[in-house]
Amino acid sequence: MFTADGEVVQAAEVLYKKPILVVRGSFRPITNATLDLIESAREQFAREHQNQAGTAVVLTEMTLRHLAEQDVIHPRDFLDRADTLCALGLTVLVSNYARYFRLAAYLVRQTKQQVAIAMGLRRLREMFDEKYYTDLDGGILEAFGRMFKNDLKLYIYPVSEDGQARFVTAETLEVAPHLRHLYAHLLRNGHIVDIQGYHREYQGIHARDVLACIRSGDSQWEGMVPTPVVHMVKERKLFEWRG
Repeated sequence: MFTADGEVVQAAEVLYKKPILVVRGSFRPITNATLDLIESAREQFAREHQNQAGTAVVLTEMTLRHLAEQDVIHPRDFLDRADTLCALGLTVLVSNYARYFRLAAYLVRQTKQQVAIAMGLRRLREMFDEKYYTDLDGGILEAFGRMFKNDLKLYIYPVSEDGQARFVTAETLEVAPHLRHLYAHLLRNGHIVDIQGYHREYQGIHARDVLACIRSGDSQWEGMVPTPVVHMVKERKLFEWRG
């Protein structure tokens, strides 16, 4: 784990007995949309758990299973991503948990307080795709049972499906017919909630498009990422930037 000042620490030192909010991503690079997700979820999480012991900890998490687009993980590329997050005052957790329920179980072991995960609507939709659970005897029910057994909460950032006209939220998401009762149960019991107070103007910003602009020399990317990250990318020529 890296603190905001770049110090390497043991997770227990930061997480012990604290409410925890985690955001998983590749952060290649972090965009204004992702930062909006983090800040909106942070404010909501803090309001809802202000009476819990300890100040809430917000983590940006990268899993070694997803860090590289290919089979080889490049340490320098990973450290560059961590540096951009730390430059924004964020704490970075490096894990080896590909599955959300394994990540949740790890975090629950660190604290007796609330654990929550913030994610975009598209990731939530993927979570309800049963192809990701074919290796589990109990399939999606086993995965979700393990993930939510400790009162885990998901904060969902909406997505615009057709420009700015229509937003799909956790409340309006449609899942497969045979999973609707499961989804309704999670909504009704507050395990899945919509993020409030987000900025609509950041919809449509995607890291893959930003990365393509950085590599091609298209300066449009500078308006899509936080200013400190813009400066760091240029100064250190990160992500194959072409100035």
